[in-house]
Amino acid sequence: MCGRFTLTQPAEAVAQRFGAQMILFEFSPRYNIAPSQPVAVVMQNGERRIEACRWGLVPFWAKDPDIGNRLINARAETLTEKPAFKYSLTRRRCLIPADGFYEWRREGNRRIPVYIRRRDGGLFAFAGLWDEWQSPDGSPLRTCTIITTEPNALIAPIHNRMPVILLPEQESQWLDASLKEPSRLLALLQPYPAEELEAYAVSARVNNPGNDDPLCIQPV
Repeated sequence: MCGRFTLTQPAEAVAQRFGAQMILFEFSPRYNIAPSQPVAVVMQNGERRIEACRWGLVPFWAKDPDIGNRLINARAETLTEKPAFKYSLTRRRCLIPADGFYEWRREGNRRIPVYIRRRDGGLFAFAGLWDEWQSPDGSPLRTCTIITTEPNALIAPIHNRMPVILLPEQESQWLDASLKEPSRLLALLQPYPAEELEAYAVSARVNNPGNDDPLCIQPV
């Protein structure tokens, strides 16, 4: 799964990297983004824009928005089978910008937090889905989920899943609203090349989402 990540670059740098013409969500550097919090997403409807979505997908048909607490991730292998995801797969895809994420490696009875990022420290995009739910008073709630897949060779000793990180040349395809064929979309959802990532242990302060500062990503 992917339960925490970082986005330490300013909104302007994120917009430039992903070719967004509009920034509709201003955000500060984040070192410990957690579920249920607002996150930056890149959407495309004619022009690309950065908007805010709450992390934890609430399908448009849901009766209770608390379902989002259980839908922070979506397994790539079952996207076309799960009612919560199959609509968004063909109609509501997004990029979720990040520059690192955390997993927890089990050592005996201990769980060691590990930070994973590109070797060059650069920005990348998780493959994401979004949806919009209408509350009883009519106000909209936009939410998102991060797609996960099998781990690559670097992540496998740490965790049995990893988030789908799209290759830069795949990002436009993922946002292309005219692409609706599930088989072509699912083909993009592969483990990211292990040789382009690095991983190192960090302190347990990341376990508390209230800790959101550069100390979270310092090696120990």
